[in-house]
Amino acid sequence: MLANLTAYVITSAARLITGARALWLGCTPEPVQRLYFANHSSHGDFVLLWASLPQALRSRARPVAGADYWTKPGIRDFLIRQVFNGVLINRQRDEGGGNPLQPVLDAVAQGDSLIFFPEGTRNLGDEPLMPFRSGLYHLAAAHPQVELVPVWIANLNRVMPKGRALPLPLLCTLSFGEPMHLQADETKQAFLDRASQALLNLAPKDA
Repeated sequence: MLANLTAYVITSAARLITGARALWLGCTPEPVQRLYFANHSSHGDFVLLWASLPQALRSRARPVAGADYWTKPGIRDFLIRQVFNGVLINRQRDEGGGNPLQPVLDAVAQGDSLIFFPEGTRNLGDEPLMPFRSGLYHLAAAHPQVELVPVWIANLNRVMPKGRALPLPLLCTLSFGEPMHLQADETKQAFLDRASQALLNLAPKDA
């Protein structure tokens, strides 16, 4: 009950503060299994993307998040586990620690959709995108049936700049592109370059 109420408050607040608009440019919000991959410049990115999905899609869309940030005791742990039903990964690779992507692979195998940030961490630099890490490629190779949908999140880093306690009133847009898949005989780097370009193609010209 508390988790459902919290989810309602968060989605309502996210839309109110950012005026978020979901632009379905290359696909429609269909109830099919997808991996939404997006640019990453703020801790609020997955919250806004999750909140922008229709309820039928949101209930099966799980954000992939770093355990090191979200599992500290308190409100973060409650939010990521009880409200967002996040898939937690260990971003600090340990010797013999197994495949860090295994929780993500397991979630896809059981039919969940995911919200994924292939840059791996927040981009606080001047470049629109950092190089993609290999996780997106491995997910595409392991589950070729899943639609990979690029989503460009515009303006959220300006609404909640680092170090600011209160948001600025700026309009945020989320542009959903055309689904893509790993092509036959496509190399890892070629695929990652194509996915990165698909995401950049959705960015506003002034981004």
